[in-house]
Amino acid sequence: MMKRNQSGFTLIEIAIVLVIIGLLLGGVMKGQELINSAKVKNLAADFKNTSLYIYSYQDKFRALPGDDALAGSHVSLATTATLPVNSLGNGRIDGPWDLNDGSKTESILFWEHVRKAGIATGTQTYTDTTAFPQRNTLGGIVGITNSVASSGGFLPIANLKGAYIICSANIQGKFAKQLDIMMDDGVTDQGSMMTATTVSTSVGDNAVNAEGNPEDNTLYTVCMGV
Repeated sequence: MMKRNQSGFTLIEIAIVLVIIGLLLGGVMKGQELINSAKVKNLAADFKNTSLYIYSYQDKFRALPGDDALAGSHVSLATTATLPVNSLGNGRIDGPWDLNDGSKTESILFWEHVRKAGIATGTQTYTDTTAFPQRNTLGGIVGITNSVASSGGFLPIANLKGAYIICSANIQGKFAKQLDIMMDDGVTDQGSMMTATTVSTSVGDNAVNAEGNPEDNTLYTVCMGV
């Protein structure tokens, strides 16, 4: 009776395959880590750049973008805000941070003014609700308002301090925590940067409380006072 030769993998061959699989998995994980790091850096840049837009416009025109009563003469074809009523030129950027209804509200026209002034890039037609306010790398709205809730401001997160409040939406909890480590104190419910599950655009007591331990895959809004 003839013996049949049985072929199979040797231990060395199996070891080589396992090493290759390990290297591939390591490469995929490292690639994902680099992608996530790049997203966090882009999100951080939104906060830094928005602050820069305020002060660059202020240095150039001695007025705040959005709140500029002479926007039409300072910047060609710029729109002058009419909302909130009686707030124009009061030294604050009034209006809900995430408003994108195409109205002549200061918090919307902030973006038109800095773009038409050549300080920021992007669509200049403020009635284009897909482009106003700004959008972050995750598709969430980036907006600005003031922190004087008692004076008609639209404070998004309770106890967040700053002359201006910049918010960025649609951010996963794992990115929110990395942002806070990068830009503040690493604690998401205190300091100059805070995280919340939902953010009200109403004033005063309707501002939401910050979240101290964001869940990695839950979407949040991150706000920073500047």
